[in-house]
Amino acid sequence: MIDKTWTSAADAVSDIPDGASLAVGGFGLSGNPIALIEALLAQGTRDLSVVSNNCGVDDWGLGILLGAGRIRKMTSSYVGENKEFERQFLSGELELELTPQGTLAEKLRAGGAGIAAFYTQTGVGTQVAEGGLPQRYDGAGGIAVASPIKDVRVFDVDGVPREFVLEEAITTDFSLVHAWKGDRHGNLVFRKAARNFNPLAAMAGRVCIAQVEHLVEPGEIDPDDVHLPGVYVHRLVEVGPGIEKRIEKRTVREGVTEPGPVPSTSSGPSASMSKEF
Repeated sequence: MIDKTWTSAADAVSDIPDGASLAVGGFGLSGNPIALIEALLAQGTRDLSVVSNNCGVDDWGLGILLGAGRIRKMTSSYVGENKEFERQFLSGELELELTPQGTLAEKLRAGGAGIAAFYTQTGVGTQVAEGGLPQRYDGAGGIAVASPIKDVRVFDVDGVPREFVLEEAITTDFSLVHAWKGDRHGNLVFRKAARNFNPLAAMAGRVCIAQVEHLVEPGEIDPDDVHLPGVYVHRLVEVGPGIEKRIEKRTVREGVTEPGPVPSTSSGPSASMSKEF
């Protein structure tokens, strides 16, 4: 029997070195592997290159690593919820590779599937393909590093010639993900909106570390219910169903009573997405 469980989040991330690359699950604050992020913060790891849909908020998710100056580069599709992110990027402290969201998802999936690169129509005719997007500023308003020009080719699609841009896959040294349930062999089940980028990030990491709310024995998860097979997962830490979960924003119409606190066990869209309801 291959038991992939570890005793604590601190132990599970203890060998992540300075300068490592990480793929981190989550969308907004939904599905953030917060226990693993906090453990990484506590051990002092720095100079990280992180691939994630976004960078949390100023005091939660990846935002706590950013605020402590631990992240050197972010590869993301959305960065609009974090003022410290804006400050660090414009001052030249942080490098950013801004990537279309669907492209980012496929780059992670392709990396996990052993596909080196792929062509997509997304970004054709823009700076995504033509280069020149600021990746690092010089601190004085100038661009120190700009995105490169990418290969564009024409393919015949249903008899119509169309341009496609080449995008390289992403693999990282480690990945950190959150799952609702996992067995000791590493088979994972995600819950509702918290599924988001977590399976893709898990696939892209050479060493995948997963925090799970419920740890069960092998065989207790029906094979048809497995969202990510254990072959992609190397370490598991049980964090329990009471782990804190946050929402970026809660907006209600004027005159409507605001609902009570969201239970910590909820992972559905209403509990984890930054949307109006």
